[in-house]
Amino acid sequence: MTAFNKKIILEDGSEYLGYGFGADRDVVAEIVFNTSMAGYQEIISDPSYTDQAIVMSYPLIGNYGITDEDFESKMLNLGALIVREVNDNPSNFRFTRTLSELLEEADVPGIYGIDTRKLVRSIRDHGSRKVLVTGIDTSLEEGLKILKETELRHDAVSRCSCKKKWYSRTSNPKYNVVAIDCGMKMNIVRELNSHGCNVTVVPYRTSADEILKMKPDGLFISNGPGDPEDVPEVIETLKALKGKLPMFGICLGHQLIALSHGAKTYKLKFGHRGGNHPVKDIATGKIEITSQNHSYAVDDSTVEGTGLKVSHINLLDKTVEGLASEDGYTFSVQYHPESAPGPQDSTYLFDRFIEKMSLFRANK
Repeated sequence: MTAFNKKIILEDGSEYLGYGFGADRDVVAEIVFNTSMAGYQEIISDPSYTDQAIVMSYPLIGNYGITDEDFESKMLNLGALIVREVNDNPSNFRFTRTLSELLEEADVPGIYGIDTRKLVRSIRDHGSRKVLVTGIDTSLEEGLKILKETELRHDAVSRCSCKKKWYSRTSNPKYNVVAIDCGMKMNIVRELNSHGCNVTVVPYRTSADEILKMKPDGLFISNGPGDPEDVPEVIETLKALKGKLPMFGICLGHQLIALSHGAKTYKLKFGHRGGNHPVKDIATGKIEITSQNHSYAVDDSTVEGTGLKVSHINLLDKTVEGLASEDGYTFSVQYHPESAPGPQDSTYLFDRFIEKMSLFRANK
């Protein structure tokens, strides 16, 4: 048997031994798990995973390779990838490189061969926390010292957001949407385009006045990484635009809408990540199977009196999954209706955004 050459060390002193792939370097990151059975390329290219070490609960990763058309971002900002088994001989006529090759190009370390079932249970029971991905020769004492002395960063959105505005136009457009980029997935832009929207994507620091000068029909606030309180600039922009435009927020955008109205957020023990979370629409009673990726949630006890009401709840832990404003023009969801590669239960929310913009335009 080939000797282990990599390992991970957690803050509680536990170690998991394995083999390295991708970039050969040490990294400290926040460890999280994802329960999706497919879509590893979309997952690792989702900016919401910035600085996180992703543990894939599905045991075989890499078997269909990497395809140029399937990226959710041009950058890979994840901290590391942790899997049970990696397949570097993919069977897929579309693949252009292997998972290992992509991680090596992006300078992202990977480790395979560990007991991911045990590791996922540890994260579930003890919560997300710092992890060190390192060489086999790093002692436990040295690793714990590195973990203690390394602070996780709080500037993830500034690193993920675009640096200048850019455009994504569609044929026969009916609406113009400004999208605040906090680390946006590309499938959101594709969905807006497919619903007849020209999209102007702007950096997260863009002011309310700059947005209004673009004369949009609606404002979209994207997903993104980290604590929503780390981006007060967006919160202030949303406060200034309240009631002036229809707004639709997804994931981090949902949390930022809540904060801009006066509600509070908190960090979940291990977050929600995967394509199998049941969510109930309170108004209709319909149950949606959703794709999720977040560490923070809106505190339902702080929503009353903010001008918002809870529209969706998570059936697993009863957390807030959606909000809607009393004026009818602002709404948000914690999950990803644009989910790529799926499920597709929630794409109707883009139709709802179109309806809000149409109604707002008619009543101007």
